Amino acid sequence: MALKQQLQLKQQQKLSPLQMQVIKLTELPLLELEERIKQELEDNPALEEGIEDSFPDDDVQDVNDEGSDTTQEDLALGDYLTEDDIPDYRLNDNNHSSYEKKEDIPFSVSESLHDYLLEQLGLTELNETDMKIAEYIIGNIDKNGYLERPLPAISDDLLFQQNIDADRNKLTHILQVIQEFEPAGVAAQNLQECLLLQLQREEQTLSVRNAFAILKDYFEEFSRKHYDRILRQLNISEDDLKDAIDEVISLNPKPGNAWGDSLSATMNTVIPDFIVEAQNGEVILNMNQKNIPELRISREYSEMFQGYAENKKGVSNDVKNTMLFVKQKLDSARWFIDAIRQRQETMQRTMEAIIDLQYDFFLTGDEVMLRPMILKDVAELAGYDISTISRVTSSKYVQTNFGVFPLKYFFSESMQNDAGEEISSREVKKILKESIEEEDSKKPLTDDKLVEILKEKGYLIARRTIAKYREQMNIPVARLRKKI
Repeated sequence: MALKQQLQLKQQQKLSPLQMQVIKLTELPLLELEERIKQELEDNPALEEGIEDSFPDDDVQDVNDEGSDTTQEDLALGDYLTEDDIPDYRLNDNNHSSYEKKEDIPFSVSESLHDYLLEQLGLTELNETDMKIAEYIIGNIDKNGYLERPLPAISDDLLFQQNIDADRNKLTHILQVIQEFEPAGVAAQNLQECLLLQLQREEQTLSVRNAFAILKDYFEEFSRKHYDRILRQLNISEDDLKDAIDEVISLNPKPGNAWGDSLSATMNTVIPDFIVEAQNGEVILNMNQKNIPELRISREYSEMFQGYAENKKGVSNDVKNTMLFVKQKLDSARWFIDAIRQRQETMQRTMEAIIDLQYDFFLTGDEVMLRPMILKDVAELAGYDISTISRVTSSKYVQTNFGVFPLKYFFSESMQNDAGEEISSREVKKILKESIEEEDSKKPLTDDKLVEILKEKGYLIARRTIAKYREQMNIPVARLRKKI
């Protein structure tokens, strides 16, 4: 086989460590950025809090220039940039910061649903084996209060894991004991059983009895709102049916949720990344940097490396390795500081572009004033790539005179009315929502009827588009909106 030489031109694009830092930091919302900075301050001794002195710029330059006198192998990037040296942008579970005072955090330490059920289990008179079975069943109850695994699977688990032979009858008996615990409806295996368990504890009035009969024998018809069939089968009046439906609506479909409310409130706390105020007919933008500290390179580490650069002849390998470590930390600190600066600049320019495009909304707060806007529009105005704009607007919020909004709120598709004017899809959604809110609940508006209403208002929208917008707003079809 003859050997052949070929000359090939190849173009590759590689991201520098600084670019990678900027990309990752740009994706983080404010609370996570605060945690990321704290983590970097802990991990990198060459990075400090405080206003930067005048000396670091020269010293950082020296770090790179002087260090280059050693061999390329000694200072190869891959030799000293490890995962430990430039930590991943991992997120901590406890995203609390000094931005909020502790007393304002809507969180209180309390027992879990499982703890509450086990506490009630301790008051029963079950024997030791049945107690273990009950504990296992409780362990399989999810956060909503439902039993996740079917009884046959639990029977197998108990046999293989704990060597307890429990047949279906025993499991059913113990499950019924647990279903008598608070909250009402807990340990149900499906929604129908959950609602029936709650009704059994209610005072047995006519409306409760009718509600029980509907859920027990006509659950599918009730779910599909086929009220005519229920009226015929139960031979009751519309008023009786309405009272029974009111009883069902008053029940809790997720009885375990009460134990997750405080935690959910904490996790859903929103800290705005931007503050936009309308004052005297002008829109003013401020970045929320209350808890973002000033960062600087450590003078001690910089002087340490400077000393090595001036006296590097004849040093031992141990000293040389130490200086490589110092240089690595200095580079990492410099990249991190530059990345934070670039992030702030990118965020600022992106938000300025959004304000320019949605200026009327930020002045008035009127949703109708929102213009059609897509990522490309903001990218062209801000001078960034579309992917950068996507990162900036993801999970970021802005505080305005009219409330706190996610940045994604300002994006919408472009449409045209019958006059050829460009309008936002948000305007169409608003009309749809208002029309549905004003409809006759006994005869809800179908998608075809909504098409006609929009056509009368000058919006030529296809039926499938109406259905898409309705689903985006979590509005069910007409049949499921029907009320007695």
